[in-house]
Amino acid sequence: MNHFQYKDDILFCEDVAIADIAAEVGTPFYLYSTETLTRHFKAFDGAFSHPHITCFATKACSNIAVLNLFGELGGGADIVSGGELFRALKAGIDPKKIVYSGVGKSKEEMRFALESGILMINVESHQELEALQEVAAGLGITAPVSFRVNPDVDPKTHAYISTGLAKNKFGIPIQEALHSYQAAEKMSHIEIIGVSCHIGSQLTDVSPFVESLQKVKVFVEKLNQAGITISYLDLGGGVGICYNDEEPPLPAIYAEALEREMHDLGCTLILEPGRVIVGNAGILVTKVLFTKQGGKKFVIVDAGMNDLARPSLYGAYHAIKAVNRKNDAVEVADVVGPICETGDFLAKEKEVPVCRSGDLLAVMSSGAYGFTMSSNYNSRPRVAEVLVKGDVFHVIRKRETYDSLIAGEMIP
Repeated sequence: MNHFQYKDDILFCEDVAIADIAAEVGTPFYLYSTETLTRHFKAFDGAFSHPHITCFATKACSNIAVLNLFGELGGGADIVSGGELFRALKAGIDPKKIVYSGVGKSKEEMRFALESGILMINVESHQELEALQEVAAGLGITAPVSFRVNPDVDPKTHAYISTGLAKNKFGIPIQEALHSYQAAEKMSHIEIIGVSCHIGSQLTDVSPFVESLQKVKVFVEKLNQAGITISYLDLGGGVGICYNDEEPPLPAIYAEALEREMHDLGCTLILEPGRVIVGNAGILVTKVLFTKQGGKKFVIVDAGMNDLARPSLYGAYHAIKAVNRKNDAVEVADVVGPICETGDFLAKEKEVPVCRSGDLLAVMSSGAYGFTMSSNYNSRPRVAEVLVKGDVFHVIRKRETYDSLIAGEMIP
């Protein structure tokens, strides 16, 4: 469920007409619903009875207002860069609810994380472990670590967002990971506290999660036999959402499947939901500039692939709705942006509302990996972000200006 609904054929976000927001802030812009964000977080977090920490995947939607909301609800953060750590801390997230993943952490980022006192660093290679030992020794502190193990499980999702296969760059092969733990145990400034596993994103079936957890359980037993005890099991995220006709598992079904396997492990569960919390809690609002009929019908809008990369990058589907629904008339068209690329489209040969210049369109299910993947390609300022709460809206990120495009540049 989300809180983007029609009232007398006018699309609202909660109790605010979207057209009223567009009139004040201009287009394009990302729009989030506080009520939907809150409902989705509570539905996910509340589905688990096993001791757990819900660490929101910051890469999905990193605005500090959104992160602050999840922090206020008791959530933490899953981060993959020093910049995301900076955002999470600025948003008021408890450092002891922050876990740091990613294959390419720099020593500067490691130092920032250790000095911030985060819960755990998920190590993904032996060289990274050695670098972390060096940084921790230099600071005179002990680094709390988990190793991300790669269980070689097919998540049955898009190849670009699959992370748990042997051919993917993430983690340490599960059959080799015991050696990494034993090496870490001998290091003076490393403390082993967990095991981590993440197999991919936009999964619509619980069976790959269960399969990976079963493999991790066997591995945890090997650790126990080697005298290595863990306190945290990080199972990542990856639960999908409905963009079109997908039928992803409800949080309660997902939680039940995991907890059935978790009951005898005796450690705190760490979860890293992203898309499932924010995906359907945000939309991209854009304005029709022109329409034209060539070899096909084109609807040219003021948002492009630099604003929402997913359709061009993944061939992803996003439903497109009229903000002012004059009738139910639809046509097959390409909805394209101003970017000088043939690959610049938001919808390709899809049924979309019949529209004309000046009409507003809502690109649905854009809350995850929308703004966070946006860029300044073609020297386009990044768009505003807006958060609605009840009958009030707040600009939580100002639209960039032309001056901001060249900030930091200079002619020698």
